[in-house]
Amino acid sequence: MTEKSAARADWESRIGKPSDGRLTGIGELPAPAGLSAEDGTGHVLLTWRPVPGALGYLVHRADSAEGPFEPLDHLGGDVLAVPHPPYADTLAQPGRGYFYKVATWSDTGAGALSEAVPGSARAAGSRPAEVTVAVDAGAPATELPGVWNRMIGAEHFSLLAWDKPGAGGSDVAKEYGEALAIVRDEIGVRSVRAHGTFLPETVTVRADGSFDFTGLDTVYDRFLATGLKPVVELSFMPKELASDPHYTVFDYKALVSTPAQWERWGDLCRELTVHLQERYGRDTVAGWEFEVWNEANLEVFWNGTQDDYHRLYEVAVRAVKGVDDRIKVGGPSSAAAGWVGALLEYCQEHDVPVDFVSTHTYGNAPLDFRPMTRAFAEATGRPEPEILWTEWGVTPTHFHRVSDSVFAAPFVLRGMKSALSSTDCLSYWVASDQFEELGWPPRLFHGGFGLLTVGNLRKPRFWALYLLSQLAGGRIPAAVSGDGAGALVESLATRAEDGSTVDVLLWNGTLDQSKIDGAAVLDRAATVRVTGLVPGAGYTVESRRVDEHHANIQAVWKGLDGGDWPDDQQWQKLRAADELPAEPLAPVTADAEGTAELTVELPNPGIRFLRLAHG
Repeated sequence: MTEKSAARADWESRIGKPSDGRLTGIGELPAPAGLSAEDGTGHVLLTWRPVPGALGYLVHRADSAEGPFEPLDHLGGDVLAVPHPPYADTLAQPGRGYFYKVATWSDTGAGALSEAVPGSARAAGSRPAEVTVAVDAGAPATELPGVWNRMIGAEHFSLLAWDKPGAGGSDVAKEYGEALAIVRDEIGVRSVRAHGTFLPETVTVRADGSFDFTGLDTVYDRFLATGLKPVVELSFMPKELASDPHYTVFDYKALVSTPAQWERWGDLCRELTVHLQERYGRDTVAGWEFEVWNEANLEVFWNGTQDDYHRLYEVAVRAVKGVDDRIKVGGPSSAAAGWVGALLEYCQEHDVPVDFVSTHTYGNAPLDFRPMTRAFAEATGRPEPEILWTEWGVTPTHFHRVSDSVFAAPFVLRGMKSALSSTDCLSYWVASDQFEELGWPPRLFHGGFGLLTVGNLRKPRFWALYLLSQLAGGRIPAAVSGDGAGALVESLATRAEDGSTVDVLLWNGTLDQSKIDGAAVLDRAATVRVTGLVPGAGYTVESRRVDEHHANIQAVWKGLDGGDWPDDQQWQKLRAADELPAEPLAPVTADAEGTAELTVELPNPGIRFLRLAHG
């Protein structure tokens, strides 16, 4: 077995194993009431009444009312619970009857099941099923929180100083820096979370036990020149401090051991903070977040227990806060939304600071942790911790083809819309395919986590976040009705401050990754009806599309009969196609009541951005 395949096998054998089995939380909650199932074209639409205190809900299905009822697995590879209704079961075979139950999800997992309801998906008709998006341009506008661009993920910052040839002959450091500039300028990203603050190339331990941050200085100087803020992930463990200096993860051998001496871990966190302040300024560093470790609830990232992690967290937060109490510190930076309640309970019991809770999930919209953070604030009298999802994406699986697909684009919008009211940050993982965790990219389209390919071509997921950032002004109501409304087809809308434009972003997607290549039965015709316009006024209409035939750079590559890597001529053609052009549609005129409407195709998967402009 080669060294690379051995590393992959080691990862796959450990990634799903918890490092400690204990979980604590807010306890079991009652099952939701009011469950109903609506038969839709290509899906069954489920809805129910929310349960106070719920973090989410787990949908179950059976072939008969007697069961057995099993959780619906939409193949996202991570947490199956969804944060709220409605839920579209697109795994349902048209014409076949099913029965559904729903359990409330808390920090201890799924509770009791609800009463069962029947449902059956309909087959496709001769034309796409219809939905209507009702936009009220006359309503008061509200803020559209930038949960999508507060933070983004990236591979370890030391790639900014990489001096070896990269995948496909690329210049790793140059492209990595360019990728950060692209997400800054085109998506509005403000901060970046990356692994490996304490990797050997950034921090070393001298013979006298002091710490040498020379490598980190080089990396941070280059990073801060972008104008972005770092999220300082306090990981991994220097070998001189580790209880097991051979317990590593990733191709770059990140050391994920508990410390041999806990006070030395505290020294490292304290001296790092002092050093950053001395180099970049106390007030500057006070505006950064410090996150303790990465996914310690997985054996692959931590050889200790949950209690060990709590100690790691407490030692780190007291060290950092001892230098400057203004610096925001949090955790547990956990996989699969785990250990959040346990950390809050520990911080409450031991009077440990926690400015934010952070966790990760993939293949689904993020759960709602507000019940726990609010309960913590009420119990302690302290400010409510922020909720930062510091890793989120369409899949946790390396080299999965969904990452390059159009399927992932409406998935991103569904997650971001869901997060608008429940989180402070939903950080997409990651910006760039310049990424080496389990080996460098073997080809241009290899299922990399990046929004941008090697060479910085924009994938469909990138365009989803770009279009969110194009919404101008304040948010106005956009209600979807019809076949699959709220679970397949969703929408956001904004109005410019001066009323000159109305933007409508609508998308058609599913969580069901058996539909990566699309499903014609889920295609929709969307009528967009805008009220509150100037009566009798004419409006130009500009459209942008992301679907199989628009803004899909992988399809362009396939059309060039692409192999592993482009030649110079192919790079030229790919870069020329790397755009999201505006298409003019027929103008519309508002009627005497100030209403105008138009109908557009909305395939699944697909996104439409419409801008109505007046004057």
